[in-house]
Amino acid sequence: MNKEFAQEWETSASVPETRPTAPKTNVVALKQIVTIRLDTDMLEWFKGAGPGYQTRINQILRQYMADHREQDDAQVN
Repeated sequence: MNKEFAQEWETSASVPETRPTAPKTNVVALKQIVTIRLDTDMLEWFKGAGPGYQTRINQILRQYMADHREQDDAQVN
C-alpha cells in the first residue's frame, strides 16, 4: 500500500464542535475503501486540481453511472 494514503486512512478525522448539523442532500451514506489501478497520467491530472481528487473521481463515476442507468431504462421501456 502507498504510504502516502495509509496515513490518511489510519488516522481518525477530528470533527470541530461547531460543525453544522443540517442534513446534506444527495449524499451516499456508505463508502468502501477499494484498491483501483489507474493510469498514472490520469491520476496526476486529478491530483493536480488539488485536494479532494478521490471525491472528484467518485463524482465523475457517479455521473457516468447515472447516465448509463438512464440509457438502460430507456432501452427497457
